Amino acid sequence: NSILVSYDVSGLKCGGVLFSGQVLPSECLSGLMEVAGDPNTSHALTGSIIFLLAQFVSDGEAKEAFHSSYNFTGTLAAIIHCNRTTPEEPLVLQCLNVLQRLTYNVKTLHCASHIHELISFLMQHVQSCNDDIVKACLGLMANLCRHDISVQSHIKSQSNVKAFYRALINLLGHNCLTVVIFVLSILSSLTLNEEVGQKLFNAKNIHQTFQLIFNITVNGDGTLTRNYAVDLLVDLLKNPKIADNLTKYKHLSVCLSEVLGLLHTKDPDTASKVMELLVALCSVPVLRKHVCETVLRPPAARLQPGTRKGVQARGSEPSLALVHWVLSPLDGPEQCYMQALSLLAELFEEAIDSSLCSSAQSFVELLLQEVLVLLQSPDSTEGDQLTPHRTSFVSLCISSKVCSQVVLKTLELMSHLRQQMPEMETSFYRILQDQRMVTPLSLALTSNCREYVQVALRILVEAAPLPDFPSIILGYSIAANNAYCQRDGELSIRSSSASEDVSLVGKSFPIMHAEPPGSAYQSIDSLIEKLQSGVEVKDVHMSEIIDVYEQKLSALACKESRLQDLLEAKALALSQADRLIAQYRCQRAQAEAEARKLASLLKDTERKKEDLQTELNDHLLEVERLKSDSQQLLEHNGRLQAVADQHQELKGTYNQLLSRYDKNEGMLKELQAAHISLTQQAEGLRKTNEGLKLQQERTVAELTEKEQQIKGLKTDVLNKERKITGLQNDLRRQEEQIHEMEENVSILRKELNKTEQARKDTSIKASSLELQKSQLEAKVEKMEEELSKHTQMIAMIHSLSSGKLKGEITASLSL
Repeated sequence: NSILVSYDVSGLKCGGVLFSGQVLPSECLSGLMEVAGDPNTSHALTGSIIFLLAQFVSDGEAKEAFHSSYNFTGTLAAIIHCNRTTPEEPLVLQCLNVLQRLTYNVKTLHCASHIHELISFLMQHVQSCNDDIVKACLGLMANLCRHDISVQSHIKSQSNVKAFYRALINLLGHNCLTVVIFVLSILSSLTLNEEVGQKLFNAKNIHQTFQLIFNITVNGDGTLTRNYAVDLLVDLLKNPKIADNLTKYKHLSVCLSEVLGLLHTKDPDTASKVMELLVALCSVPVLRKHVCETVLRPPAARLQPGTRKGVQARGSEPSLALVHWVLSPLDGPEQCYMQALSLLAELFEEAIDSSLCSSAQSFVELLLQEVLVLLQSPDSTEGDQLTPHRTSFVSLCISSKVCSQVVLKTLELMSHLRQQMPEMETSFYRILQDQRMVTPLSLALTSNCREYVQVALRILVEAAPLPDFPSIILGYSIAANNAYCQRDGELSIRSSSASEDVSLVGKSFPIMHAEPPGSAYQSIDSLIEKLQSGVEVKDVHMSEIIDVYEQKLSALACKESRLQDLLEAKALALSQADRLIAQYRCQRAQAEAEARKLASLLKDTERKKEDLQTELNDHLLEVERLKSDSQQLLEHNGRLQAVADQHQELKGTYNQLLSRYDKNEGMLKELQAAHISLTQQAEGLRKTNEGLKLQQERTVAELTEKEQQIKGLKTDVLNKERKITGLQNDLRRQEEQIHEMEENVSILRKELNKTEQARKDTSIKASSLELQKSQLEAKVEKMEEELSKHTQMIAMIHSLSSGKLKGEITASLSL
């Protein structure tokens, strides 16, 4: 019966009640967890409880509660650990599947119970014969390893990690693409920055991985496989080398067109995942330019006859699909809108000040027209005719912090584009003067996030000089937010201390709680009378009770003052609203005139639409014919591709041989030139050598002749020296007369020695150097001149001594 009741409850929208934090639902869930985790519980009951709880896993709030409050992961891990000897049990597979859903995109606490045993179980059973067990183990392992360093370190520290790696690599050839994606995700988390990962994800293999990921993303058989494929590519793009390889991927443009075609899906989860992939691609500058060109280029450029089947249908107008998701009803998943806005921000940042600015103009005009309609305040007379979408958008933009951030981001984007877009500046300033901008600005200025504060300050700088900007209301709102945050913190501290005081009072006075209600009211009235009359309360316990009530009264006073501030702000808002109503009525009259103009334009557009419809039908027929032609071309292209690959290989070999031939030919030319130059140098040296030999022979003959002459001169000099010695003996006898002449003779002797030394140096140089005959003759003439001078000096000496001596000296000197 309990199981039937549980199934009846699971069919109701009771997730908010079960996970609201109330006592009874929390006890109910804790009891179910305890029963399911008990080893003595039957498998049927355990499976029923898990089936019941698994229906809430898709809810984000319930998923977080399962992790943080109930440790559902530990319970399921414990069940698997208890049944580890029988992994083929349906209960084990059920737990693995629920764990896979529960741990997707959620970081599991490493200290949770039985996590290590769960990891060991997964590493052991990835090679199971049951494909369902293998798929579930790999999917769960991919969740646990992704972005969790503690789990990665634990796996790498295991003794069988190499065998685990080998098993994963063997599974890359599995016939199920989901298994391959799980394996690649695990390997990228564990080995991307290691030697195994560098070999696995090198430039040669990564292109096959890209093709596999894009094929699964576009043609995947389910949302689960597509999500894991997108997550894998997002993780791989964080590696600079892999991101660079993706920029060189030859099928990137076609794959981008097919991925953008998925934006036309009606599933917000699929669209959100696709936009997450596109945002990740935009993190690489080259890829962001590719994405921007693919989204914003004209539609005609994408309708090419040679593309793959289905590209035209999927890739048509991805910009319109983006506008659809930005303007879709706000009761869907919040993540989808945030991803769409992030993608638009990346695209507009790339398009600004680039060649794509003109292509983006029409798209921006379309987007901003719809956004401005949602942001404009409705007229009081049209309040009943608002669409649910517009009502939800306006109310959410006023109350939600997330949508306040969206409004600020949109205004920042308008601030960047107002110079490029016509009439953008007028709409921008009109929105800034709307009093409903007070709430997003005040929330952002009082936020604890630095980025939102900076964005709000930049917008405030633009809005402050405007005449109708509600600066006073903004000041009141900021003051109220600050006061509320401060008082909330103080009240939380006081409430905690007050609860402790009340508990102490309850322990000290247990009889007080047993009094009837009438006596309690009387005691409170008496305390109030004592407080009003100023009577001193001497009872310590009674004074503690009074402190508790004083704190409660102060809290009520704080709330009252905050309400008073809000009332004053509302009054100012109403006064400004009256002024804005008049402006809105004028704008309404203008809008009606524009509406009439648009109605006429709509009729013309409908007429053109009919003409275009006929053209479209003709184009569709042509497209069908082109599809059949393209199929034949693809088959022929496959055969040509094989021939092209062979030609490419032969071309590479030919290029290598040609490069080697060019190098050898260049080296041969260089050697021939060197040989010619060396031959010419040898011929010149030979001729120079012959000339030098002839010159040397002539010089040797001249030197021989000069040596003979020098020997004769030496003998004559020796004879004259002997005669001079005799004369010196005679001169000593005449010392008194020729004293001065002796000094001259000594000087002459020194000069003769110098001359003799010079002669010796000349003979040595003549024997060692190759001097010309002319040089020798010049030196001999110089020596004769010096001898003539000496002859004259000796003659003078002889004239002083005697005439006979003079004749002998003259004869000797002439010799």
